[in-house]
Amino acid sequence: MRWVWRALAGLAVLVLILVAGVMMIPADRIARLAADQFEKATGRALQIEGEVSPRFWPVLGLKTGPVTIANAAWSDSTVPLFAADSVTIELNASALLGGDVKILGITSQRPRLQLERSKSGEANWEFQPGAGAITGGAGDTAPAMTGPAGPTAFTLERGLISGATLRYIDHGTGQDLVLDGVDAEISIPDFTGPFTLTARAVASGQPLSISAEGGVFSAFADGRVVPLTLDLTIGQNRIGFVGRGGWAPRAAEGALTASLSDIPALGAAFGTAVSAPPAGFGAERLSVTGQVVLDEKGALYLRGAEILADNNRLLGDLDLSQGEARPKISGNLRADALDFRGLSGGGDRIAPGGGAAGGMEAAGWPKDHIDVSALGLIDANISLAANSVDLGVVKFGETRFMLTIDRARAVFDLRQLAAYGGAVSGEFVVNGRGGLSVGGTLSLVGLDSAPLMQDLAGWDRMITKASLNLKFLGIGNSIDEIMRSLKGDGSLTLGKGELRGLDIAGMLRRLDTSYVGEGQKTIFDGIAGTFTILDGNLTTSDLSLVAPYLTASGAGRIGLGGRDLDMRLRPTAFPGGGEGTGGVMVPLRITGSWADPTYRLDLEAIAREKMEAEAKAAEERLKAEAKEAEARAKAELEAKLKSELGIEAAAEESLQDAAKRRAREAVSQEAGRLLEGILGGN
Repeated sequence: MRWVWRALAGLAVLVLILVAGVMMIPADRIARLAADQFEKATGRALQIEGEVSPRFWPVLGLKTGPVTIANAAWSDSTVPLFAADSVTIELNASALLGGDVKILGITSQRPRLQLERSKSGEANWEFQPGAGAITGGAGDTAPAMTGPAGPTAFTLERGLISGATLRYIDHGTGQDLVLDGVDAEISIPDFTGPFTLTARAVASGQPLSISAEGGVFSAFADGRVVPLTLDLTIGQNRIGFVGRGGWAPRAAEGALTASLSDIPALGAAFGTAVSAPPAGFGAERLSVTGQVVLDEKGALYLRGAEILADNNRLLGDLDLSQGEARPKISGNLRADALDFRGLSGGGDRIAPGGGAAGGMEAAGWPKDHIDVSALGLIDANISLAANSVDLGVVKFGETRFMLTIDRARAVFDLRQLAAYGGAVSGEFVVNGRGGLSVGGTLSLVGLDSAPLMQDLAGWDRMITKASLNLKFLGIGNSIDEIMRSLKGDGSLTLGKGELRGLDIAGMLRRLDTSYVGEGQKTIFDGIAGTFTILDGNLTTSDLSLVAPYLTASGAGRIGLGGRDLDMRLRPTAFPGGGEGTGGVMVPLRITGSWADPTYRLDLEAIAREKMEAEAKAAEERLKAEAKEAEARAKAELEAKLKSELGIEAAAEESLQDAAKRRAREAVSQEAGRLLEGILGGN
């Protein structure tokens, strides 16, 4: 606004120069004089082309040719700050004769305005006065406009801009916003009285309008804070302010009311594509009220805020500042009950277990598109406390967490999260950079499994306390896609409880799979195991169950994405556990969908294990028979050698070695006899 007030003040003085000299000074000299005085007042070059034509009827005034105001020196754009094909000024002749500047109207033809902000924060609409002073008439001198002090008194009954184009470029953030069809009107009927401003435009196809009413214009032009009322509409959104404000330095304080029921229109007006928020986040209603303070750096401080998002109501304090690339919001919020079922993609249609048809009977997970594009609009650092939170798929009790959003990546640091009679801690991440992914590291301790499984899968037959450590990551734009892409690992521990609808001991006792259904159950002392998750399939190989009458080990796959399973249990009844149960082991296989699982004794495994056992027994029998035959043959050979040759093997000697030894002895004896005969013959 600074350039508006300085330009208007300078213009009032220039009018005196132009009107006083138009009858006696050539047009080109008038244009040069006006340009020189404007440059002294603002530090910017003003160029007036063509003739400056006076008007005497029906009102006193003048009309210029094309007018341009130079851009800031630091801007590398060749486009001027302001350009118009012509400017027409109408004056109150009688007031002018009395020495007062009363402007009846200012009209510009096809004006173009380009506002720029540099990477360092400089604005091209902030003027720096040039050397010298601006003259206030024939021989009068007004103070040099080195700041907002000392504006020249004038009135403006009607300043009009029609069909203008306004472009705003922020070189720091890369924002490039264009307003087309700008129609604006400003009225300052009394320099020391109130003033009004109204404007309409189209921003990226969205209608935009603003109206403002201020208190004492002379004080406002001087940079002081005055009563101020603003009303801004963008599409179906409306933002209102009633309080006080000033521009040098920039400051405001007062009551803020904002109805933001058309978020896509708001985003489009600022050049960003934003989808409508999900239910619970303002799909039908989003409003913000509170006391707001604006400081000279452009930061907003909202105190005593009340945020209504559909059926949710949040209270607290928020601060909004401009970060490096996007706005950043910080604060503390509190709420009673929060309904965020819309996050699961199905709104109120989400049935227990997250299935479109309801629970375990559902054909699959919801395929509704989850849009998190709003995460890219703003960074955040907000603490939230609530008595309860309903996410549609799961529900939580007393909740306290810290939310951090950085470049469309939201991290929920769970400080306190009561859930299903237990507690959840850890970190949950929603990443909207280039698509949607969710992940985290969670620790669940002492949760009641029945209501938890009822909400997750519509299945409540496991009655126990569950503890779970989980690390996971899923990618996709719907719950269905995320569940089918899950990967991670973890461990599960279940305390003493019961599994309803299945009597494993009865199956073992009778070798009958009909022990399934109402009234059947398996009581256990504990279940534990570890698992891995890949492509939406959870696999385990070390599941173990301990029960009063049996133990069981398990392995297999649970399809988290496909909602199916293929598990093998190897239950073994304890000796003395019941009639006919001592030492019985019968593998049990569970297959099929969650909605309709099939239980059957794994006869293939039984047959395979029996064949393997028989083959092993046969192998051992053959080995024993071969060893026995070898022993018999050895004994027979020893007996034959002894009887025919007189050879008897020592205990540690083989028959072959004994035969060799006997041959050596015989040769030695025969050699001795020959030698004795030879010697005796001599």
